[in-house]
Amino acid sequence: MATKQRTLAAAISFKGKGLHTGLQVEMTVHPAEANHGITFRRVDIEDAPEVPALCEYVTDTSRGTTIEKGAAKVSTIEHIMSALWTLGVDNATIDINAPETPIMDGSAREYAERINEVGTVEQEAERKFFEVTEKQVYTIPEKGVALVIYPDDEFSVSVHVDYNSKVVGNQYAVYSKEDNYTEKISMCRTFVFLHELEPLMKMNLIKGGDLDNAIVVVENPVSEDQLNHLKGIFGKEDIVITGGYLNNQQLRANNELARHKLLDLLGDFALLGMRIKGRVWATRPGHFANTEFMKELSRTIRRSGEKPAFKYSSKEQPLMDINQIKNVLPHRPPFLLVDRVFHIDENAIGGIKNVSMNEPFFVGHFPEEPVMPGVLIIEALAQCCGILVLSRVEDPNSYSTYFLKADGVKWKRKVVPGDTLQLECHMVDMRRGICTAECKAFVSGQLACEAILTAQIAKKR
Repeated sequence: MATKQRTLAAAISFKGKGLHTGLQVEMTVHPAEANHGITFRRVDIEDAPEVPALCEYVTDTSRGTTIEKGAAKVSTIEHIMSALWTLGVDNATIDINAPETPIMDGSAREYAERINEVGTVEQEAERKFFEVTEKQVYTIPEKGVALVIYPDDEFSVSVHVDYNSKVVGNQYAVYSKEDNYTEKISMCRTFVFLHELEPLMKMNLIKGGDLDNAIVVVENPVSEDQLNHLKGIFGKEDIVITGGYLNNQQLRANNELARHKLLDLLGDFALLGMRIKGRVWATRPGHFANTEFMKELSRTIRRSGEKPAFKYSSKEQPLMDINQIKNVLPHRPPFLLVDRVFHIDENAIGGIKNVSMNEPFFVGHFPEEPVMPGVLIIEALAQCCGILVLSRVEDPNSYSTYFLKADGVKWKRKVVPGDTLQLECHMVDMRRGICTAECKAFVSGQLACEAILTAQIAKKR
């Protein structure tokens, strides 16, 4: 597997309908600098807001993968992501003038062909890899969904689909580094079962769907009245059913449906934001399972870091001193447990708590062997996270944050008088007033405590 990052050698453009919106879409994929990642830019919205193609921004997976950040929302991104990522593109900016990518012919073939046509160029920066060191599993037992990843030196995927369909049957598809993605995977089209069409239409979806960009599987006999109804839906008079497929679709492979599920999985797995070294076995994968599994792997990656992500220096001026912190948090001594903030961005914060012998809790915890209570380390992390959350809302003084739960809490070492507690919080999710963050506390570069904290943002009465 190549170790250097790559980007496109030139921009490539596409035009077509959105599968669900039916809108005419124009989309251009531009080269981007190293470490940029892949982002979508909504050029039809004022200030052209962007959303990174990362699993933490996934907001919907009902009939495709949707990412959203602020005003920027883009749906059905899996096909272009599959082509870009699998063909080696690590960095790109995708300008799009609609809330959904063009469906093209229901596959990623045109995307792949254009990427191959312009080629890619190597960049100076090294690629980031997630090396699987132990088996990890994601399942939805009631739906027969299972995703398993095993340690391996290279990335490979095996997909199995079984929908209890006499037409589709059991299908398998595999991908490894030796395979030609463009010829083997990219040309496989999306599919839908006939009985799903009416519900999708009632949900105001598949406005851009037709028999030219989807395979329609017909499980049961269709009456003449039903056939006439379908002719009206698709505006075609020559609709026929042959071999269990509507309009006598010529399959591009005898396992085209499994290959398309593989195509989708590759696009969804790209949302991890780094290359994977591991062997994947997937049974009945779908966008929800794929992206939730990537969120789990993303959390695993962050938890595996036993060192601080941010470098703190007491010689540098803090971004927020104690007086500025008091302007954001309602806490006051002796329960204000963040002394300064030295790093803050949209999704992460770094703060400091100087632990002195004068802390009131040392009077009783413990008189002869003072140790900072673990619950107060959690509270310090929560306060630091509160600063991050309130920095993202207008008029932060009108809001407070309230604990909902703490998961995965672990204490690794004692915190004693004289220690400088470095607090780090990384936002995992924030929607509808509920935020979740992965938080860690370090002393002298060593992990002292970690937890996943969830809180509610509420307006003050």
